[in-house]
Amino acid sequence: MSSEGKKLFNIIILGVSFMFIFTAFQTCGNIAQTVITNLNNTDFHGSGYTSMSIIYGVLSASNLISPSVVAIVGPQFCMVISGIFYSLYIAVFIQPTTWAFYTASVFIGIAAAVLWTAQGNCLTVNSDENTIGRNSGVFWALLQSSLFFGNLYIYFAWQGKTHISESDRRTVFIALTVISLVGTVLFFLIRKQEDTKAPGDEDSTNEILGESSSAQNKMMRAVAAFKKSITLSFTKEMMLLSVTTAYTGLELTFFSGVYGTCIGAVNRFGSEQKSLIGLSGIFIGVGEILGGGIFGLLSKNSRFGRNPVVMLGILVHFIAFYLIFFNTPNDAPIAPMEGTDQVAYMIPSKEVAMLCSFLLGLGDSCFNTQLLSILGFLYSEDSAPAFAIFKFVQSICAAVAYFYSNYFLLQWQLLIMVMVGFFGTITFFAVEWEAAAALAARGSDYSSI
Repeated sequence: MSSEGKKLFNIIILGVSFMFIFTAFQTCGNIAQTVITNLNNTDFHGSGYTSMSIIYGVLSASNLISPSVVAIVGPQFCMVISGIFYSLYIAVFIQPTTWAFYTASVFIGIAAAVLWTAQGNCLTVNSDENTIGRNSGVFWALLQSSLFFGNLYIYFAWQGKTHISESDRRTVFIALTVISLVGTVLFFLIRKQEDTKAPGDEDSTNEILGESSSAQNKMMRAVAAFKKSITLSFTKEMMLLSVTTAYTGLELTFFSGVYGTCIGAVNRFGSEQKSLIGLSGIFIGVGEILGGGIFGLLSKNSRFGRNPVVMLGILVHFIAFYLIFFNTPNDAPIAPMEGTDQVAYMIPSKEVAMLCSFLLGLGDSCFNTQLLSILGFLYSEDSAPAFAIFKFVQSICAAVAYFYSNYFLLQWQLLIMVMVGFFGTITFFAVEWEAAAALAARGSDYSSI
């Protein structure tokens, strides 16, 4: 197999592995608050929103050290260990206890920081400036296929149910744990890329992710990775992209946890309200897969760069937020176990709710594929620190959003996303224009990025 073939093979395996792990984890996140609400009349007193807030809070802090961990351990082994911790978190729901639930939330936060830093490094190492757009799209489409499979099962398994029994819960989470472990094992199929640089032609990636086995050199690489993360975080480009990244953290929280809870709380949906959570996840996944596939496969044919895709993403999201505001009761995010009988500005429509799910997924893929692409392009030699900063900002904003989701009515959550999304789009445009100017100065074709 050619070198280019091996790289594409690695990207596909990376995407499939993440697809299995996040089939389990994203389905878990989508139904967690609903399942927990049905447990709160027992000895269990946890909150799905609080758990996710802990996860993303710990994840954001752990990104300060994750490049150093990847530098010492290596990206492949980091992803394997992280996948095991994802599986353990999901397994907690088989027989949940409050202490185990929150303890697992802390550990998966650390694991997630290492996993996503290693993923960014693996994506960049297996790409160049001509293939980073395609590879980002292929990876994102495979990753977001996870939303389809798990939620399809939830839709059929919970059809007509208004209460989730202990047997229902155990069956679902045993299956999700096994699926997560399968994805973890697949990481072993990723093939190591050989160093093609001439002797002495070193860059910061080699310095940080070199293969020397001595403890001293590993420690030097770890320190260098940490210093590089701090340095990059204060560059103008990274600070501007951080506003865009902050928006992806807020809307990630909304579509992956809050919106499904809102749908499941609307009593006007009748006996379908719980199964519609799964159907909503499916439509989010369809939007994610469609966006990732189109923007990945067609990236080489674009003469206009990344900005039109991001513009499409924000317009799609604004339409979704407007429709959700009119279709969903304002107290749905914080409704009790009995749900809410309130009505917004129209009688709740299942069709409108599913359309909004699709739009949320499509808009999210617009932002994330282009962020992955521009980070891989701008920081090809410092991929691990750059992606660590990306996940740091995204995660801390997701943690904040999960925290206020316990208290804020729907209208305030939507307003926050509209404001941050507007400014995040502008800052992305600014960075992309600079990238285009730099590329033109080098005499490269702008469509190649």
